[in-house]
Amino acid sequence: MESSSATAGVSTRREATRQKLYEAAVTLIAEQGFSATTVDEIAERAGVAKGTVYYNFASKSVLFEELLRHGVGLLTASLREAAEATARAGGGKVDALDAMIRAGLVFIDRYPAFTQLYVAELWRTNRAWQSTLMVVRQQAVAVVEDVLREGVANGEFSDEIDVPLTASALVGMVLVAALDWQSFQPERSLDDVHAALSRLLQGRVSGRRD
Repeated sequence: MESSSATAGVSTRREATRQKLYEAAVTLIAEQGFSATTVDEIAERAGVAKGTVYYNFASKSVLFEELLRHGVGLLTASLREAAEATARAGGGKVDALDAMIRAGLVFIDRYPAFTQLYVAELWRTNRAWQSTLMVVRQQAVAVVEDVLREGVANGEFSDEIDVPLTASALVGMVLVAALDWQSFQPERSLDDVHAALSRLLQGRVSGRRD
């Protein structure tokens, strides 16, 4: 039992250290770019020795690759939980998508630097971690695809929709709208942005009344 507790303690401390390194790296890289950011700076910002960085990650590139996995993993989990919570409450698939939009906005509001990096990296094609980025991106989009497919199956959505493209469009809408909000309209609240995207989702922008 003592050995098990000690192992758990070491694991918890290491995870806490890795979290500090993630936060330091994402902040520095957002401020000055990947190439200009050094391991020394990451270690200093995280408050650890340089050797600690290499103990946890083989290189700066590996650290950044794992940062992408970690961040998108958190986003994916939040989207999935939003959909599952809606299902438990008896909501439909449109409600689930709406809840996922809000969950995405909450995530981006909490991790703006990571979101900026993630979106920027999506447009690059010469990075060593490009294949990893595509994999983790698909994991997030797949959660939305699942809800869309279930909605098509139960008749809530048209069977003519292109599920993969629609899922990508919804995720992209949230990312771009949130970054625009934070960069150019910071006076708006999260509720304001969510309400606007919710109206788009539910087709209530034309002003027509049924």
